[in-house]
Amino acid sequence: MGNINIKQVVTEKDQMDFIKFPMELYKNNPNYVPPLINEERNIWKKEENPALNYSEAKQFLAYKNDKIVGRIAVLINRKEEKELDIKKVRFGWLDFVDDAEVSKALIDIAINFAKENQIDKIEGPMGFTNLDKAGMLTFGFDKLATMIGLYNDDYYPKHLENLGLVKEKEWVEFELQFPEILPEKVEKFSSLIAQKYKLKTLQFKHKKEILPYVESMFKLLDETYKHLSTYTPISDEQIKTYKEKYFGFIDKDYITCVADENNQLVAFAITMPSYSKALQKSKGKLFPFGWWHFLQAGKKNERANFYLIGIHPEYQRRGVTSMIFKAIQMNLKNKGIKYLETNPELEENKSVQVLWQDYHPVHHKSRRTYSLEIN
Repeated sequence: MGNINIKQVVTEKDQMDFIKFPMELYKNNPNYVPPLINEERNIWKKEENPALNYSEAKQFLAYKNDKIVGRIAVLINRKEEKELDIKKVRFGWLDFVDDAEVSKALIDIAINFAKENQIDKIEGPMGFTNLDKAGMLTFGFDKLATMIGLYNDDYYPKHLENLGLVKEKEWVEFELQFPEILPEKVEKFSSLIAQKYKLKTLQFKHKKEILPYVESMFKLLDETYKHLSTYTPISDEQIKTYKEKYFGFIDKDYITCVADENNQLVAFAITMPSYSKALQKSKGKLFPFGWWHFLQAGKKNERANFYLIGIHPEYQRRGVTSMIFKAIQMNLKNKGIKYLETNPELEENKSVQVLWQDYHPVHHKSRRTYSLEIN
């Protein structure tokens, strides 16, 4: 391996080095958004991350001349293997300096880990499950990253392709200019759909009124995406974790739910104010002052991000999204939101991309996972 040294993450210091490496790598890049350090630490604790109960995971750091030059995590999701018969080594948390020797040493770790476990495929970057960040940026390097997407420099994909990895899955992201007033057809259509299918948009006065619907939202996610090739069902432990992890962050005005006449959830959307600038200012820490930046981002922001959207298959082609957009538009207009970014959507997921067609979507980012078959 020449002068590259690989070290497995074992100590608390190793763990912090692993988390902080990309922050150092991208410290002068205005588009990089650091994660919250504490959240990153929790990913590797069994009591905080239920996926560790059915996954094997190892983290590694690469050194050159005693300086950290790269990192990678390798994972096997045994639940995916058992329930869906998908055998692969997932790799993620992949970052490296622009040095072919370093990227090769890191990918070799994933290849060797696959061989040790009699697995003949590696794929990444991805996390433990479908709700984790995935996909290496291949277009949109000059755009500000979001809280829910990975960021990387433009040399990353070239390195992986030079090592023989090929495109596995591709995601696209769009930016929509948020309309001052809704297109007339959306306004009209939302009323017609509500009457025709006896649907209503739920109004929440307090955040605690949303909690009874959280499990239904995740079940609806399963229903919405189970036909997609990459989807693995969400476990009850995951629902509990995501509920605890994210619902503290979310403002009730950014949650839209549509229910039928029996009060059963048929669609929902979760948006969030963009926390990208707040994360940059807080440098990965909520304390002592990071929380203030988050508070400000929640109050005054012209950008919002789509976080999750779920629509029951029975209602997917029935115009329910017009009801969702009407509710979102009413809530977010009052908050001064001008731009809305979608979360990454699989390129073949046309039923979701159709949702934005009335809002002049601009395709501004693409990302993909890369895979390699090991002989």
